[in-house]
Amino acid sequence: MLALVDDPTMELFDRPSHGRRDDTSKIITIAGKQLKTTPVFDAYWFFAAERQRMFFRRLRRSNQPRVTNDPILATYRFTNSYRASDRVSQFLIKNVIYADGAPDRVEDRFFRIMLFKLFNKIETWQALEATLGPIEAASFDYSKAERLLEQRRADGVRNYSAAYIMPSCGKRFDRATKHAGHLALLRWMLAQAFPQRIADARSMSDAYHLLLSAPSIGPFLAYQFVTDLNYSILTDFTEREFVVAGPGALDGIAKCFVDSSDVAPEDIIRFMMEHQRAYFSTLDQPFEDLWGRPLQLIDCQNVFCEISKYARVAFPEVSGVSGRTRIKQRYRSAGPIQAPVYPPKWQLNEPTGLGYDPASPVSSG
Repeated sequence: MLALVDDPTMELFDRPSHGRRDDTSKIITIAGKQLKTTPVFDAYWFFAAERQRMFFRRLRRSNQPRVTNDPILATYRFTNSYRASDRVSQFLIKNVIYADGAPDRVEDRFFRIMLFKLFNKIETWQALEATLGPIEAASFDYSKAERLLEQRRADGVRNYSAAYIMPSCGKRFDRATKHAGHLALLRWMLAQAFPQRIADARSMSDAYHLLLSAPSIGPFLAYQFVTDLNYSILTDFTEREFVVAGPGALDGIAKCFVDSSDVAPEDIIRFMMEHQRAYFSTLDQPFEDLWGRPLQLIDCQNVFCEISKYARVAFPEVSGVSGRTRIKQRYRSAGPIQAPVYPPKWQLNEPTGLGYDPASPVSSG
């Protein structure tokens, strides 16, 4: 059983920030090529470790006045080191995929996940569910959903998350609005037997390329979507199998290395995953993993995206490829967080249920 104990890293809390390091650069070999690192490379490991410490401090309901002494992490909003620990992923896992009474047909699993992810906004899912009732593929009222989303838009309510841009596919399906186009896209994927084809895919790469064939879904979205589908029992791919570097990750990679153009970004991400333990140790960054689960490819990809943002403030002199210089979203502490839930196949939850008792001791794995 998972259980919570006093945070063993709290003694680090009063140390000065390690986000800014003056270490000399390193030469490391990735995919047979020698790459020279920048100070952002060291900060990558600090960020991953400290952001994970922040997660556990909130989970353990720390009575410390702050969850971090790092001024950048305390000021701006960054995602968790583990993608599945983020608020939206947690809602997807708890309330969409493994919700009480959720239908278990292949089509329903696919439909519910993709409907949620096309908008990627908790409030939009809740509005659809409150108006339409239980969300199932066969009984879903597309016209009623379209009217609801249009009314919300007319009222000035955002239907889409600001986490990433969803390209419109309205013209492809002869729809006047973005949300109507995405509902049509979902209906099209069902007609093209995407649910069963995803379930039959032999690899995450195969499932990714199927999603990539859908109108308006590019490489970044296809990889995000296949990761979300893989939280369910629709597929059972390891997150160590396949990765696609998104735009933010490409910027982060460019900031961590003086010149990485001769090495595939996916090879760099895999290197970070495979060598994480050594670098956390070498750089004196104690890392408390997710109860025995180390960072996976998707997590290392996301940390590159986040260090891209972090470096805009910590290392403004290190240029990437995006040209961005500011961080938009500010950090607002919401206090302690609820006990997280992860896909049961990861075997991180209680044997008898999805959650665990936050009052019990957590083993470090």
